[in-house]
Amino acid sequence: MLCMAGGMFIFSAVDTQAKFLTDTLHPFQIVWFRQLGLVLGLVFMLSYHGASILRTAAPGLQVLRGAVAAGSATLFIFAVSYVPLADAVAVTFVAPFMVTLMGALILREPVGMRRWTAVIIGFLATLIIIRPGTGAIHPAAFLVILAAALFAVRQIVSRALAGSDNTMTTVAYTALVSVALLSVPLPFVWQWPTEGWQIALLISMALMAALAETLVIKALELAQAVVVAPLHYTILIWSTFYGWLIFGDLPDLWTWVGAAIITATGIYTLNRERLAARKPPQT
Repeated sequence: MLCMAGGMFIFSAVDTQAKFLTDTLHPFQIVWFRQLGLVLGLVFMLSYHGASILRTAAPGLQVLRGAVAAGSATLFIFAVSYVPLADAVAVTFVAPFMVTLMGALILREPVGMRRWTAVIIGFLATLIIIRPGTGAIHPAAFLVILAAALFAVRQIVSRALAGSDNTMTTVAYTALVSVALLSVPLPFVWQWPTEGWQIALLISMALMAALAETLVIKALELAQAVVVAPLHYTILIWSTFYGWLIFGDLPDLWTWVGAAIITATGIYTLNRERLAARKPPQT
């Protein structure tokens, strides 16, 4: 649990640095450096576990996961260049509900009425945060919803891979594929950092992303996902803190209300998944 909490704390710092850099560098370049941190983590894993972690039984799914990971990260960075960090993070919490929806439609996972109700409430809470048509939040917030949708696809693919590949293999391919794909548009948007603080932030962001990913992987190795997953919501606390400290942004009352509803229903959904997983198969 400490590993997961630490990972969320560091990831929020990574997002803060990324948002700060969007004033001077293109989002594609920022995301590329961020994902490069995962490659650094891969180098560490290769030195410890050897090339065996690159053996996969489902290369197509691994490439798909890497592609949607790159797309999700890019959309999020584009969004936070316009949207306050805490608001953007709160909207991303809709992802678990999308996972439930996609799990039912794609993987044919059974979903009871209670979880469907939680999904509907979660989506309504997202509308409370965004309040479309009121101008309360920048339209770029809808990019966060698309990013959350791609993140949900990533989780669905992860479930499909769970039976054949281990977590480290999946992370390795996500790092390689995402960096390879993001390298395609990079020459068209590349700007050489001209200030020392830009270089320092890019290096810091890459290293911290690698550390945060490593902590999350370790958390999932040490404990069941349903135990540590609720700690993901602590990222809103740190994002709010960083947003206030660095950018002077604080969520308004309705954002807090929506985020609280999403958090409560998200934790409830995770708990229902835990109970469903413990239920013995019917014969």
